[in-house]
Amino acid sequence: MKTRISNSTMKAPKIVVIGSSNTDMIVKAKQLPVPGETILGENFIINPGGKGANQAIAAKRLGGDITFITKVGNDLFGMQAFEIYRSEYINTGYVFKDPDNPSGVALISVDSMGENCIIVAGGSNMRLSPEDIDKAEEAIKECDLVLIQLEIPLETVEYAVDLAHRHGKKVILNPAPATSLSNDLLKKLYAILPNRIEAQMLSGIQVTDEKSAYEASHAISKKGIDNVVITLGKAGAFVKEDDNYRMIPAKEVETIDTTGAGDVFCGAISVYLSEGYSLMDSVAFANMAASISVTRIGAQSAIPFRREVFL
Repeated sequence: MKTRISNSTMKAPKIVVIGSSNTDMIVKAKQLPVPGETILGENFIINPGGKGANQAIAAKRLGGDITFITKVGNDLFGMQAFEIYRSEYINTGYVFKDPDNPSGVALISVDSMGENCIIVAGGSNMRLSPEDIDKAEEAIKECDLVLIQLEIPLETVEYAVDLAHRHGKKVILNPAPATSLSNDLLKKLYAILPNRIEAQMLSGIQVTDEKSAYEASHAISKKGIDNVVITLGKAGAFVKEDDNYRMIPAKEVETIDTTGAGDVFCGAISVYLSEGYSLMDSVAFANMAASISVTRIGAQSAIPFRREVFL
């Protein structure tokens, strides 16, 4: 039975998402080239992406009132991204434009087995600055929760986390892509949501099963974080909420495309937590939302709406 840990209102929770906006350029081929080799590809697809954007759209579709803080280039990709966020009814007041750098892009090659190689050019994402965060301070001050990732400068992440912490806001960090993080940053978080690889980098423990997930979550928590959620793909997620530990399995579905499933998970947790549910219940909700997304092709196009999660 789901239990709220605080009183909720009829209003959608206010969530600030700080992160990247990218355009994914995908080429499918029978095999991936080796260095120096040129091969003929098959399909070419351009999709909107970026972990920040994916999570902002997921949180919006799943019931949040979303403000997205990001930086795009003054180019076609940036204009298209801006219009997508507007069409999703996301507050774009802090989608900044960089006149000197192009929008972020990801060049993705995918073979017939679903294996891929990816090169990301951060572009304008790497120019999102502490000064930009200052401009959005009022939105952070008024929100219920801040969700952030690592596809922007670490200096900006640290500044934003510090600002939100000073305003007494819950901060959730999705530590992707994996990198070293200071204990000072970790102590200011309400929760951290790493996958297996990121959990290993943070804990020094290779996560292969429930026992190692327990050990890794405990080790990460000793750095000063009460709440740790390690995502384990189709197996679900291992949760440490205060002194409680639990494996929460995912629903078994026919997987078509896992792109963006982790971002759906992060957005879903942020909404449910902001509505007053416990972390355990929020992870169960996020598992369900992510399980729907993997039955569809694409990242943003696969994100479910709230009404679908309870079908």
